[in-house]
Amino acid sequence: MSSDDTPQQPPKDSTPDAEHESFVDYMPPALRPWLRLMRADRPIGTWLLLLPCWWGLALGAATPLPRYSDLASLLFFTMLMAVGAFVMRAAGCIYNDIVDRDIDAKVARTANRPLASGRVSLTGAWALLVALSLIGLLVLIQFNLTAILTGLAALGLVAAYPFMKRITWWPQAWLGLTFNWGVLVGYAAVTGTLGWPAFLLWGAGIFWTLGYDTIYAHQDKEDDALIGVKSTALRLGERTQAWLVRFYTATVILAAIAGRLAGMNFWFFLLLVAPMAHFSWQIWRLKTDDPATCLKLFKSNRDAGLIMLGALLAGLF
Repeated sequence: MSSDDTPQQPPKDSTPDAEHESFVDYMPPALRPWLRLMRADRPIGTWLLLLPCWWGLALGAATPLPRYSDLASLLFFTMLMAVGAFVMRAAGCIYNDIVDRDIDAKVARTANRPLASGRVSLTGAWALLVALSLIGLLVLIQFNLTAILTGLAALGLVAAYPFMKRITWWPQAWLGLTFNWGVLVGYAAVTGTLGWPAFLLWGAGIFWTLGYDTIYAHQDKEDDALIGVKSTALRLGERTQAWLVRFYTATVILAAIAGRLAGMNFWFFLLLVAPMAHFSWQIWRLKTDDPATCLKLFKSNRDAGLIMLGALLAGLF
């Protein structure tokens, strides 16, 4: 076979933690930087934002007097939240890249991001951010007033997040507050109110995020130390695995209490063994000085979140 007959591979200009050969690699070249700016080639972030929304829906459906829990409404809310999670995660990533563009240019894993590398202009990034935010608003206003107001209340958390690594060793905790806000929105969408079950499951999500994002942060710890930004990976260091035990144990305990208050049945509590087993596997496999292993374990939290969702759904019947 001549060189002209050799199959052409799509160009690889994505960051190391992007999905290999994602659909973005086959899109027109002019679109690829914009899709990568939205992290369309990295679906794990959308999953980690979406799953707490679905947790909140399931928890709300278990409450004694849910107001909007007929099957048609729940399916509609499920689809709305999938759209909302995709566009708002994309908007959040763009905002984060706008704020961090100078830092990203100094970090090996992020130096090739579209803004940091100059393939997307700052004006263009702001325009796309506004467009995605408007789509997210259109999704949000499909819910009841309590859910709408709850969703809007998250904007302050989102706006502050990129600055947390400059002022605290625990930016992962702030990410947990932000990324799991969907629990509250989902619960409010079903019940028309908020309550202790929702707040406790939100807390479970916060500890879950502390675990998985600490694992993720170990990929960047050397660069972070050099440029002077902070993370739980740097703070916890060799104690990371011991802290992961605490974080993930708190996740399961708070989820169990939330389920008990919401009226979940026996199957929910029995099946909580499954996410705990998954978390134990993560802790056992973790090698904090191996970026590839850290990335693999971080991405496995999509499965952990789906397992928790399965336990919540089982608790409804």
